Amino acid sequence: MKIRKGDEVIVLAGKDKGATGKVLRTIPREERVVVEGVNLITKNIKADQQRAGKESGRVTVEAPLHVSNVAIVEDGKPVRVGYRIDENEDGTTTKVRISRRSGKEI
Repeated sequence: MKIRKGDEVIVLAGKDKGATGKVLRTIPREERVVVEGVNLITKNIKADQQRAGKESGRVTVEAPLHVSNVAIVEDGKPVRVGYRIDENEDGTTTKVRISRRSGKEI
């Protein structure tokens, strides 16, 4: 997956199309990401010994989105991500994410 935790992304499809937010969590096995303030759902949480009072009841949380419905934001526009392999002075190589729009390192 080319999108990582902490990336600033824009939603390309769905009910929150056009919304931007920070990636809170990635789920690589399911190819999904959780974006801050996007795809909000209401969950009913039952009270138990640990959650007493205000933590139980109706809680609004972010639900996962498929990774194909989000793109990294650069200057307010969606950007595709590519990779470049850089060679260091000591002969080792590092794989770096780059923006396909500008060629800059992400």
